[in-house]
Amino acid sequence: MSMKHTNELQKLGSETLPIPRRKLADEVHSRLVARISAGEFGPGEHLPSERELMSMYGVGRPSVREALQGLERAGIVVISHGERARITVPTANMLINQIASGARHVLSMDPAMLDHLKDARLFLEVGIARQAAERVREAGIEALEAAHAAHVEALNELDVFVRRDMTFHREIARMTGNPIYPALIEAMFDWLGEYYGQLVRVPGAEALTLEEHARILAAIRDNNPEEAGHAMHDHLSRANSLYLHFAQTEHRNGADK
Repeated sequence: MSMKHTNELQKLGSETLPIPRRKLADEVHSRLVARISAGEFGPGEHLPSERELMSMYGVGRPSVREALQGLERAGIVVISHGERARITVPTANMLINQIASGARHVLSMDPAMLDHLKDARLFLEVGIARQAAERVREAGIEALEAAHAAHVEALNELDVFVRRDMTFHREIARMTGNPIYPALIEAMFDWLGEYYGQLVRVPGAEALTLEEHARILAAIRDNNPEEAGHAMHDHLSRANSLYLHFAQTEHRNGADK
């Protein structure tokens, strides 16, 4: 049998497979997404009521509700009790939150992804620090100085110290003027929460973190992108190396038991 004949039979076989039936809710969902994408409903506007949608598409209430719930899970609409679904006003935080649960699941199922995430954070924050130093403004410096001072005050309060660590990095991200960066910083601290909780428990880690933050702050204040990038790179690289040492020590201790 020729290769051409074989390919034709394979094609014919795939074409004769039954076409899977779509759930009514999936069809309603697709049609609503298409209408929203076409601009028929803008941010902040309400979709038709459940009864109106039932009449438009000739389906029952369960199918309409399932479709609307799918839109809500995707962050496309907000559903409040007793009100029609409303198109959300997109924000950077909403965008990042859409992938948050998936990121946590991947990290819990595949520990190797932690190294990839730390590497991505290093690349991102070095660039952010450089850009913050390039775009420095007085208001931004004041906010960053206040964040650093608050971080110093929390030296002996572990939970507060970790939160204010994130605040310092977020303020740097805000100085770039790009709203995606602060949202990403918050998300990464959330995803890497356990990792950072372990780091700050290492003796001396808190004081060293504050020293490194002071160096980053000084570089940004001096409008020195090169030094800001180097300072952030050294800070995060040290943290990553410290975590690797911590993880290896924990592994050896566990093996000895």
